[in-house]
Amino acid sequence: MAEKLLLGLAIALVFEGIVYALFPDQMRGLVAKILEEPTERIRGIGLMTACLGLFLAWLVL
Repeated sequence: MAEKLLLGLAIALVFEGIVYALFPDQMRGLVAKILEEPTERIRGIGLMTACLGLFLAWLVL
């Protein structure tokens, strides 16, 4: 189980790294937009994303 969790984390890091490597200017702009958002909205999006990830993991397992 721990191996699968680490594999999932590794794959997520690879995809995130690729996006930053291929589109650094766009990612900088996205981060700037995120900084302008209210804290509660960022928290809500993070919670929804975490729930979606948990649901997808449940479907796979």
